[in-house]
Amino acid sequence: MNRVNRVFDTCKSQNRAAFVAYITAGDPDFETSIKVADALAEAGVDILELGVPFSDPLADGEANQLASERALKSGMTAIKVLDEAREIRKKHKNLPIVLFTYMNPIAYSGDFKKFCNRAVASGVDAILPLDLPPEEDCEFRKIIDQSGLASVSLIAPTTPKDRIKILAERAGAFVYYVSREGVTGEGNSFSANFADVIAEIRKHTDLPVVVGFGISTPEHVKAASSTGVDGVVVGSAIVRKVEALAKGKGTLKQIKDFVKTMRVSVDYPKSARRHPTE
Repeated sequence: MNRVNRVFDTCKSQNRAAFVAYITAGDPDFETSIKVADALAEAGVDILELGVPFSDPLADGEANQLASERALKSGMTAIKVLDEAREIRKKHKNLPIVLFTYMNPIAYSGDFKKFCNRAVASGVDAILPLDLPPEEDCEFRKIIDQSGLASVSLIAPTTPKDRIKILAERAGAFVYYVSREGVTGEGNSFSANFADVIAEIRKHTDLPVVVGFGISTPEHVKAASSTGVDGVVVGSAIVRKVEALAKGKGTLKQIKDFVKTMRVSVDYPKSARRHPTE
């Protein structure tokens, strides 16, 4: 059993959703980013999404765009992301690491097969290629599968049913449902009105389904968890705390404490329990 499966099984046994945290690798620099990852692990994060910085992150809002800028300015590259993953893995043996990436920085700056193999050797468990359409992924998908990386499929509110089926069936680690249209970013409000789409996804896969985008408060996390999804992703709200740290206006402890308030909000309410224990 791999680390991703083990985490979701553990959360299932505890009758809660997994808490998934996103940060951009190398933000604001290599060493500090590792310390941020340590703080997240200590706060109880179940899965770490490590973003590969890119100069043109079209699916990302302001917070993650600025994070990529800081990381790239500090000298971060796709290969250095794997170096960071390796350092994180040394300290956190059981923490699943998922690469959240556009294809450009990993597929066209060198040998994609070598990158995937090196990712596995660095302790990366899965990869979420944001801009790899299933109609054009045959060659890349084969390389990903052969390397031992598990794949994550991204499904949006506008994804048609026939495409949901394809994406769900091609996933190997879990399915990531984007809870709103548009780019990543914090939101003042969060709507958990996506039960029908989650049900449609579950028709085509037994893999866990997580939800993200716009989830930025403990109340949002509770609302998302109340739907019975298998995991909840928080990204931009954490990245903003890293931004404050980079500006000298925040601390690692503040990041850790902030994430703890999110982490304790993933318990399923009794009405949403998918695996009753009483």
